[in-house]
Amino acid sequence: MTARSGTRLALGLLFAVNLLNYIDRYVIAALVEPIKAEFGLSDTQLGFLPFAFLLIYTAASPLVGLAADRAPRKGIMAGGVALWSLATGAAAGAWSYASLFATRALVGVGEATFGTIGPAWISDLVPRERRARALMVFYVATPVGAALGYLMGGVVGARWGWREAFLVAGLPGLVLAAALLGLREPARGATEPQGAATRPAVRDDYVALVKTPSYLINVAGSTLYTFAIGGLSYWMPAFLTRVHDVPLDRAGFVMGAIVALAGLVGVVAGGWLGDLLFARTPTGHFLVSGWGMVLGTPFAVLAFLSPSLPVVYGATFVAVVLLFLNTGPLNAVLVNVTRPEVRATAIALHIFVIHALGDIVSPPLIGWISDLSDLRHAVLVTTPVAMAAGGVVILAGTRALAADLARLAAPRERV
Repeated sequence: MTARSGTRLALGLLFAVNLLNYIDRYVIAALVEPIKAEFGLSDTQLGFLPFAFLLIYTAASPLVGLAADRAPRKGIMAGGVALWSLATGAAAGAWSYASLFATRALVGVGEATFGTIGPAWISDLVPRERRARALMVFYVATPVGAALGYLMGGVVGARWGWREAFLVAGLPGLVLAAALLGLREPARGATEPQGAATRPAVRDDYVALVKTPSYLINVAGSTLYTFAIGGLSYWMPAFLTRVHDVPLDRAGFVMGAIVALAGLVGVVAGGWLGDLLFARTPTGHFLVSGWGMVLGTPFAVLAFLSPSLPVVYGATFVAVVLLFLNTGPLNAVLVNVTRPEVRATAIALHIFVIHALGDIVSPPLIGWISDLSDLRHAVLVTTPVAMAAGGVVILAGTRALAADLARLAAPRERV
C-alpha cells in the first residue's frame, strides 16, 4: 500500500467513525417528544439530556488530550469508540430519567477520546496547505451524521419506538472500533514545516499555547458558534412540531434532510474556500468562518419568525450552510497554530471550553426560557445573537492569525 492510499484509507475510516459519532449524538434530538411523554418530563429536564453527554465529554477531554500527547493514540481512540457505542445501545434499557441521563453521560466519556485525537491524527497525515480540505472530509460527517441521527430517530422512533432507535444507532460502532486497531499511527508533527516532534511536551509549550492570540480567538469564536448550533440542532425538531404542527417523524425527516444537504454544502464549500483563500492570505480561514456566521444570522432570525413553513425550511437551509462554512477552516486554524507536541492537549482544551460555555449551556437555557415563555421566543433570543457575536470575534482576529502562523512556520532548535 502506498503512503497516499494509506492516508486515504485512514481518512475514510476516521470519517466513518465520526459519522457514527454524530449519529449517536443527535439521534436523541428526534426522540425528545416520545421521551417527554413516557417519563413526564419538562423542557428543562429534556434540555439537560444533552448536558449529561456534553458535561462528561467536556470534563474528560483534557485528560484524554494529556494522555494522547504522551502515549500511543490508537488504543485510546478504539476503546473510546467501543465505550460510546455500548452506552448508546444501553439507553434502550433506560427505566427512568436518571438512568437515561447516565447512559448519555457515558457516551460523552467515549466520544471525548475520538473528538480529541481524530483532528490531531489528521494533521500528522496532511500538510497545513491541504488541512482544511482533509478536515473537510472528516467533518462532512458532522451534518451527514446529525442528519442520519434525526432520520433514524424519527423513522425508527415513530415505527418501532424510541428505545429501538438507540439500539440501531449504537451497536455498529463496535465493528468500527475493531477496524481502528488496524491503522498505522503517524508520527506526531510529521507534516509540519519545522519538522516532526522529537521530544515530549514541557511546561513552556503549554504556557506558549495559552499565550497564542489566534488560538484564544479561535476558542472564543468557536464557543459562540457551538452555543448557536447546539441550541438550534437540539430544539429545531420540537420547534417544528410545536409551532408549525409538523408530525414527529416528518420533523425528524425534514431536519435530517436540511442538515444533511445544507451541512454538506457548507462543510465542502468552507474547506475549499478556506484553503483557496489561505493560499492567498494567511487570514483566509478566519475570513471564511467569520463572514459565514455574520451572514447566516438574519436567516436564523427569519427561520424562527416566519409563519410560512416553506420560508422556515428555506431560511434554515441557508443558515445551516453558512454556519457549516466554519467547520474545516476553524479546525484547520486550531491545528495550524499549535505545536505538534501539545496538539492533542490544544484540541482537548478547545473542546473543554467550547462545550462548557457553548452547547452544554444552550439546550437547557433554551428549555428554561421556553418553560417561562414559549419555544419560539427561547430560540430567537439566543441562537442568532451567538451567531453574530461569533462572526465578529473571528473577523477581529485576522491580524493575530497572520502573526502567529508566521512565527510558528519558522524553524526552531530541537532539544
